[in-house]
Amino acid sequence: MQRTSFEDMNCSIARTLDIVGEWWSLLIVRDAFLGVTKFDDFQARLTISRNILTQRLNHLVDNEILQRVPYQDHPPRYEYRLTEKGRDLFHAVTAIREWGDRWLAPDGPPLKLRHNKCEHVATTVPVCSHCGARLDIEDVTSFPGPGAVEGDYDRTRLEGMSTKRRVPRSR
Repeated sequence: MQRTSFEDMNCSIARTLDIVGEWWSLLIVRDAFLGVTKFDDFQARLTISRNILTQRLNHLVDNEILQRVPYQDHPPRYEYRLTEKGRDLFHAVTAIREWGDRWLAPDGPPLKLRHNKCEHVATTVPVCSHCGARLDIEDVTSFPGPGAVEGDYDRTRLEGMSTKRRVPRSR
């Protein structure tokens, strides 16, 4: 069964899920954050079939989340390193991990983070980029951004707010 693509949906979350929403992809990214770089190490840690791992790694390389870097010529072998785009997933992966720690880890978190600067165990706390206040759902108001087009927020509380006219995307 072919998975539906979200690439034409005008939603950053949907488009991100097109790249990293498949569970093996996110687990590969998680392991890359833990320093895993070699195919055999990903395969051993994830116990994923080699053909699926190859597909997922190629997908992440094609979408510039990982970079394939040769480390051996005979036979050719490659490392998979996070790109800037891949490293930018750190906060998203950390938020998912911390949610799982809270709701799905009855014996406590299987992984903790230590802040290198102060050497204390740290959790991520979303804060306002302007005033530094902590952000929770009650503290923010959503509104259409510059990329919003007509119809993006139908049947939501944002329906009727000003957006651009829908322009068909070229394929």
